[in-house]
Amino acid sequence: MAIRLEKGQKINLIKQDNNSRLTNFCVGCNWGAVVKSSFFGLSRHVVDVDLDLSCLMFDAQGKPVDHIWSPLYRFGDRKLGLPNGKVDSVDHALHHTGDDLTGDTDGNDNLDNEIITIDLDRVSPQVSSIVFFLNIYNNKDYDGDFSGIPYASIRMFEGTPDKAPKQVFAQYDVATKTECVGKRALIMGKLYRREGNWKFAAIGDAFSDANILLTIQRVVRDYSK
Repeated sequence: MAIRLEKGQKINLIKQDNNSRLTNFCVGCNWGAVVKSSFFGLSRHVVDVDLDLSCLMFDAQGKPVDHIWSPLYRFGDRKLGLPNGKVDSVDHALHHTGDDLTGDTDGNDNLDNEIITIDLDRVSPQVSSIVFFLNIYNNKDYDGDFSGIPYASIRMFEGTPDKAPKQVFAQYDVATKTECVGKRALIMGKLYRREGNWKFAAIGDAFSDANILLTIQRVVRDYSK
């Protein structure tokens, strides 16, 4: 049974079935498009929703050493010192499946729309922590918050991106969390090394950040150590 993550909770990466360590897994986000009804419900309109799952990697001193976010984020002349998006970490231990711009438009298929695959055994020794975060991309069709997005959730699971999870290890239900009401950015949690082993801390801090630039700066400033 999956652990329903709560804000501030810390867990060991131990499989429940055989007590072995979890080293290869996925962090994925699942959500549905928003269905709006016209006056008196005479017609329905599907509104695409674009959530973006990202992560930042830090060394032991809290300095950013790598990142993954959508390649569609291209920050021009990088006045803010932020690199453009990419789908692979430098050590190839983490891989992003790509930007989903719509969410499920035909109901929940139980497949995550955006996934970061992780092989902890391949993570560079330079990396001491990995912070995962989620943003609602600004578009003219959906200007709401997490609470208005059907079954929005983030989960850690064993399996592959193109198949339903073999075993869900932990899940954070974004759409039902009261702290996510009115918010458009979420610092999900952090993988971190302790005494040679990886552990996970659920952070669950939600913010009204208008764009991913603000969230990236927030992660670097407040969650790097």
